[in-house]
Order: sequence, then C-alpha cells, then structure tokens
Amino acid sequence: MNIIFGPVNSRRFGKSLGIDLSPSKKQCNFDCLYCELEPAKTVGSYEDVISVAEIISALGEALEKYKDIDALTITANGEPTLYPYLSELMDEINLIKGEIKTLILSNASTINNEEMQNILLKFDTVKLSLDCATSRCLKRLDRSHEGIDVASIKEGMLQFKSKFSNPLIIEILMVKGVNDTKEEVEALNAYLLDLNPTRIDIGTIDRPPAYRVEPLSYEDLHKISLLFDASLPIYLASRKKVVKKPSLYSSDEILATIKKRPLTKDDIEVLFDIKSKERLEKLIENHQLELVNSSGYEFIKIIS
Repeated sequence: MNIIFGPVNSRRFGKSLGIDLSPSKKQCNFDCLYCELEPAKTVGSYEDVISVAEIISALGEALEKYKDIDALTITANGEPTLYPYLSELMDEINLIKGEIKTLILSNASTINNEEMQNILLKFDTVKLSLDCATSRCLKRLDRSHEGIDVASIKEGMLQFKSKFSNPLIIEILMVKGVNDTKEEVEALNAYLLDLNPTRIDIGTIDRPPAYRVEPLSYEDLHKISLLFDASLPIYLASRKKVVKKPSLYSSDEILATIKKRPLTKDDIEVLFDIKSKERLEKLIENHQLELVNSSGYEFIKIIS
C-alpha cells in the first residue's frame, strides 16, 4: 500500500508529502460527477482501516529519506475525515513534524460535527470543498451519502471558522451546466461573504472524470469570478484551457478590472499583453496598486 506519496513541489506549500488514509480503495461519502476515481457507492464510514502505527511508520521512513519537507498533506482515496483515528493520528504527527506544516483536504461533509471541528483545529491549514450552496446542486453534483445536507455543511463551516485562527481555504470546482449558473453563484457568493475564508480557490475539471461532464474554460471561470463580491479573496486555480490571446488594457481599464476583482500574477500572464504589463508596473510604482499575499499567492489589488 502506498500510504505516503510525493514529494511534490508547490508554490503555496513548498515541498510536500501526501498521506493517503485510504490507500486500498475509494471510501467516500460523496460520489462526485467530476471525481478522478472510478464511480463507487457512497459510505458513511471506512470499511478498510489502516492503523495509526502503519501510517506513522511509513511517514517516519519518508521523513528519514526526505529531509527538506515543508508540508504534510492529509488526503485519501475518498474522504479523509471518515478515517476513525484522525485525532490520534494528528497527535502523533504533531509530535514528530517539527517545523513542517500540516494541511487537510476535505469535502466538508463532516464539518457540522463538533468533535470533528476540534480535530481539525490540530491542523495548520484546512481546505474544505464547497461546490454547491443549494441542496439541489449538492445532490446533483456531489451525490452525497444519505443524511448529508448543504445547510448543515454551511452552518458547520461557520462554527469552525469562529474557532480556527489558521488559514481556512475554500475550494469550488465548477462543472459546465451544473454549478456555474447565476442562481448557484449568487447563493455561493452570499454565503462566502458570511464565512469570510482566508482564500477561495475556483477551478474546473482537469483530469478524466468519473462521469460524462465537461470543464469550463479559463475565460468562463474568469467571468464567473466577476460575479462574486470584489472583497472575496478569489484565486482561479485552472488555466489549462486558455483560448483568447492576451489583451491590451489602458491604465484606467487595468484599475477598473482590478477594482472589480483582485488578480494574481498568473491571471496577469493570461489576460495582459506586454504593454499592459508595463502599465501595471507603473501603477504599482505610483502606489495606485499593491501586492498582497494570501496563503501563498500574491494578489494585485487597489490601494484603499
């Protein structure tokens, strides 16, 4: 079993090792249309459970081999918060990790459970998925296990945010014709304004999905990002389907664009031509725009 995978290099987290809590098979309480794993019946708990000792032993070997790890990412072939010994595992990891940061990638299905909220407090960074803000969308896109509803997820996130002082990142994966509607985006926007997470990553399908669904282009993702309130720290995580060539922006157009939505350097590379980039640099030099770091990404925004 490959419990430990990597390392991989990330601009956000540096050199990272992954820890798979379900290495033998998919064990998840969602069966998302876009999942890269094969379709599978949803479960409410793990059927195949590896021990904390096995995980710590594998991690110890990896840390002996790789001396320069910056982050440990807890994930699974499925949902990692269903692992029944997550609390004990994190206690063990926190004893040996030293300066290494910990991150968990969760679908947020268990976030309304107070015990789980307290377990997640043991992480340095928590990243939760929120593809849908309405019940209809959750059932259609994420195909959740019985007993899971979007209202409980949203309330649980708010409760957890009130306790958690470290970075809380929300991930939204957009699927063409499913959760990219005006109605769904408006519902997400209203909720995220209340939640006020550290960062919101918006992406789309970039690996072969379990079901026949389609990704959005970068241009479509960018249009969707403009429907969210400008105060929300949105990062567009997918740029693989860029179609249009970079555009020429005047200084006023640059300011108007960034006022509506702060942009990352990656966004600038896609959207701006050479002349526009020169104008952007001038606006920064003239203190009309500034660079602000948010959990590993630099955003360019209007100086308030």
